[in-house]
Amino acid sequence: MTYTDILRKMKSYYSPRNIAGMARYGINVKKAYGVPTPVLWSMAKQIRGDHGLAERLWATGIHDAKILAAFADDPTQVTEAQMERWARDFDTWDVVDQCCNRLFRQTSCARRKAVEWTRREEEYVKRAGFVLIACLAAHDKTAKDGVFIRYLGLIKKGATDERNFVKKAVNWALRQIGKRNMVLRQKAMQDAAEIQTMESRSARWIAADALRELKDPKTVARIRARMHRP
Repeated sequence: MTYTDILRKMKSYYSPRNIAGMARYGINVKKAYGVPTPVLWSMAKQIRGDHGLAERLWATGIHDAKILAAFADDPTQVTEAQMERWARDFDTWDVVDQCCNRLFRQTSCARRKAVEWTRREEEYVKRAGFVLIACLAAHDKTAKDGVFIRYLGLIKKGATDERNFVKKAVNWALRQIGKRNMVLRQKAMQDAAEIQTMESRSARWIAADALRELKDPKTVARIRARMHRP
């Protein structure tokens, strides 16, 4: 598919109903067509690895095109400069999550950017830092526990941010680290107990929600089962 083909196809899926549904979930739909995610996945399969095309799609500023760019880009060609450039364009939580989960976590500088972005003040960039932590905890099989123990320190610092899209990402990162293995589960629970004592509504919610999941017997069983897989 060419750049023109892609834009034409996205426009053909324009759906006010889908756009209204996205808006109800807090998604910025100022420039969106409402293309269903399965359609974007199908399109991505036809252009996957085309770094130049992904950059052109991102540059349109169209919500659907930006998500498609994240699906299709080649992580081996993504530079730190590109990550910073895209981060400056973040204006809605779902684009942040798709970029981090489908693309940025696979880059060579993912661990470093996670640390840097959690220290930034821009709401969606800061969210991206914590989302990256959550995604690395779920998918980075080579990282040692020490990497995530360091991230837990960042989580404690970020837990008092009262902004909705930040606090939910902090919570996600805390839970995902705790589900990585039993050692990190124990450490995450200890840190969650400390976070729960902070004078912050956000911190108390983050800690209570994380502890609820990490104490759940089903969660514990899944962690143990995963650790015993060959």
